[in-house]
Amino acid sequence: MNLTISEQKTALRRDVRERSQRFSAEARATDSARLCAQLRAQPVWLAARRVLFFSSTPEEPDIRPLLDEALASGKTVALPRFDSTRREYEARQITSLTDLGPGHFGIAEPGAVCPLIELNLLDFALVPGVAFDAAGRRLGRGKGYFDRLLAHVCGHTCGVAFDWQVVAIVPVEPHDVHLNSILTPSRWIRCAG
Repeated sequence: MNLTISEQKTALRRDVRERSQRFSAEARATDSARLCAQLRAQPVWLAARRVLFFSSTPEEPDIRPLLDEALASGKTVALPRFDSTRREYEARQITSLTDLGPGHFGIAEPGAVCPLIELNLLDFALVPGVAFDAAGRRLGRGKGYFDRLLAHVCGHTCGVAFDWQVVAIVPVEPHDVHLNSILTPSRWIRCAG
């Protein structure tokens, strides 16, 4: 029986969620620290001046140390904020973690008073996801919000994942955006796609 792309994505999301349950909070913290160290060694990260971060959920790698360092080093730091009128994400600049508050989906977001940053001005974007592959394909949560945001980012796009989130092939549809690299605790993958 052949599954549709949508059914393949649903099955992969379920598989990755099941894998996720095998890892303790301690293992996630250790791997998150290794992932942050991996990024600090990348020239494209060091050169980036305007960076889009995301607020990590408990299931995702914790990239907050990188956010703190970027703020302290003078990088322009932005995070997604959901515009419920347009039903899409936009990038808003923060200057402190106090600029973050509860967001539309229960994830921390910049406040409405934070300045808007044009997506095409970002040098680097850290991108969450459920699963990734070495060709730069990304499986999100299924609403397409991040793909619509990424479609306007001209800078380097980098998927952020635990090693077990990298799979052989992520099924994609025409609207799915490919990434330039994937960052894991053990690897920096330059994507072929």
